[in-house]
Amino acid sequence: MRVVEIERPGGPEVLRIVERARPSPGAGEVLIRVAAAAVNRPDVQQRRGLYPPPPGASAILGLDVAGVVQETGPGVETLRVGTPVCALVNGGGYAEFCVVPAVQCMPVPRSLSFVEAAALPEVFFTAWNNLVWLAGLKSGETLLIHGGTSGVGMAGIQIASQICGATVLATAGSPEKRAICLETGAKAAFDYKSAWDDEIRAMTDGEGIDVILDGQAGPATQRQLDLLKYDGRLVFIASHQGITAEVNVRQLVRRRLTMTGSTLRPRPPAYKGRLASELVGQVWPLIEAGRITTRIHAAMPFQDVREAHAILDDNRQIGKVVLIVDPALAEVVPSAGER
Repeated sequence: MRVVEIERPGGPEVLRIVERARPSPGAGEVLIRVAAAAVNRPDVQQRRGLYPPPPGASAILGLDVAGVVQETGPGVETLRVGTPVCALVNGGGYAEFCVVPAVQCMPVPRSLSFVEAAALPEVFFTAWNNLVWLAGLKSGETLLIHGGTSGVGMAGIQIASQICGATVLATAGSPEKRAICLETGAKAAFDYKSAWDDEIRAMTDGEGIDVILDGQAGPATQRQLDLLKYDGRLVFIASHQGITAEVNVRQLVRRRLTMTGSTLRPRPPAYKGRLASELVGQVWPLIEAGRITTRIHAAMPFQDVREAHAILDDNRQIGKVVLIVDPALAEVVPSAGER
């Protein structure tokens, strides 16, 4: 099979397509014939040598795919060969075939193509895990999402506003991106290069907000803590602006603030399987009804993987960039009868 290999840490030019042996599924796993694979920020970090795969995970890039079940391993009874699925994988998505625990597979939502379905798992798993499970976002609360037009940002806006019943604010770097935040369900959007914290204080009459979802960290950390209400929660999903920050611990104690963070990739299949079950039960019906959508910035041929990574390096994307791994399969409309 063809896969994308990283020659050495570096820019998009270090990616190349090579031949590798096709993997076989083990107990509790399935082999997916990949129609499409999404490109995510962790892939970029791994390419740069900043995000090594956890022990036991494939060193091949790619965290979410869509395709059909090609083969099932021992003990798999919930999926059969030929079933269209999308899945959060532990690595190995940039390949024509990918092994994944069966519990991390989800049906392709009705009316969606394989390309659209490939854009779902990583961002919705991440948004649900951090907003619903870790932050405990509740109805009536206010949430700030930094990077509102990222894949996770757009998933988070929709989960928070449509399922949690929260008011959502967002930051983004251009007028076009801020307009899309509003279209996606945010009440207001701010320029992250401006005094967004002062603008939010003014908008909330000085009350501040309940939850912040952030992937930047670094120097802005204390500004975010200052913006939280009593019992507020700051949730990190990355640290692109710096891995350390000086914070006022007395403020954390006095105002009962919570700082937390998460990474899903090292989590066991059982944990991810519970997330998958909740997404299929609560988010998938809204996707099939057209109330929650996914935005594809670009769907690109597999051989254009370097350009796909360059788009993320330059922060040009609004929504997801997807690689079409198997053009013939990607053109097939998943049949409702196969689900």
